[in-house]
Formats: sequence, structure tokens, C-alpha cells
Amino acid sequence: MECKEALPLIHEYLDGGLQGTEALKLKEHLLACPSCRDRLKHLEKVEAMIQSWPRQQIMSSDLTERIMRSLPPVKSTSPWWRWVRTHPAASVAAVFILVMMGSFMSLWNQDSELVVKGTDLQSVVIHGDTVLVPVGKTVAGNLMVENGKLQVDGDIKGNIVVIDGSVNLASTAHISGQITEIDEAFSWLWFKMNDLATKISESK
Repeated sequence: MECKEALPLIHEYLDGGLQGTEALKLKEHLLACPSCRDRLKHLEKVEAMIQSWPRQQIMSSDLTERIMRSLPPVKSTSPWWRWVRTHPAASVAAVFILVMMGSFMSLWNQDSELVVKGTDLQSVVIHGDTVLVPVGKTVAGNLMVENGKLQVDGDIKGNIVVIDGSVNLASTAHISGQITEIDEAFSWLWFKMNDLATKISESK
């Protein structure tokens, strides 16, 4: 038997699985080969050292706990952010509406100049922040007053819209249309959006 054939048998012998004819052949080879005998003694020492090492007892629960502690913390995702990621189109629309509402609200807070609009303003008299329709005078068409007071003593053949102001009708006043008072930001926003939609439809 050659040394290269004896080496696997030596490992098998150390594992305790060598028997019969192969064990006899290995014994004869070891008696005749000092190199393989030295190799066997060296491997036996290594195995004895390994067997003498104390085995560390590791509880499975402790191991699981240590592994879980070493993992990075899981980042919690808010339901709102999950909804934004799953509905991008609706998110963009919502942001657009919020921006538009913010700009309208800023205009609502900043705009304090008296504005008077109508198709017939020849009979209208303005004193400071008061818009007056005198007795015996007639406004033919709609009249809008913003950031001011409207005093109607005469006639208005149309609708009245007062934004962020007040309207006072004398006993001599005659209004053929509707009177709309807008003194809240959301009502003003709704009015502006309707006004914008009307202008777009008229321009087509």
C-alpha cells in the first residue's frame, strides 16, 4: 500500500469507521512506514486537543434574542405616506388643491382695496369705503362690491354681490335680482372659482 492510499484510511480510522481487511492493511502499512505513523500521531494529538476544548452551551432563545438585537430597527411608515406612494396621481391633485387654496387664502387676507364692478356704474356714488346707489337712480345690471359697504336707496335691476363687506337696503330700494354676501374665506374661494369658470366658458 502506498502513502496516498493510506491517508484516507487514516482519517477513516480516526472517525472509527475502519474495519476488516482495510484496517489490517493500514496496520501493516503503519508498521512499515514511519512517515504515516508520525502523521497518525499528529492527527491523534489534534483530535485530542479538539475534544478537550470546553463546549460553550448556547441556549437557542438567547441566540435568537442576540440576533434580533443586532438587527437594525425597522422604520415605521405612516399610513398617510403609504397612501401617497400607492396613489401618486391623487397625491399630486391634492397638493395642487392645497397650493391653490393657500394662494387664494393669502389673497383673501391681503386684499383690502375697495373694488366695484358692474355693467352700469354711472349712477353709483363712492364715498370712502361706501358705495351708494342714491334715491331715484337705477343701476341696470349686476353690481359687485368688494371690501366695502353698499348702501342702496335707489333701484338695481340685477344681482348684488358683496364680498367682505356689508349691504344696507333703504325702504325706497328695489332689487330685481338676488343679494349674495360673502364674508368667509371658503365662500369667497368658491365664488372666485365659479367666476373663473364663467370667464373660461365665455372665452371659448
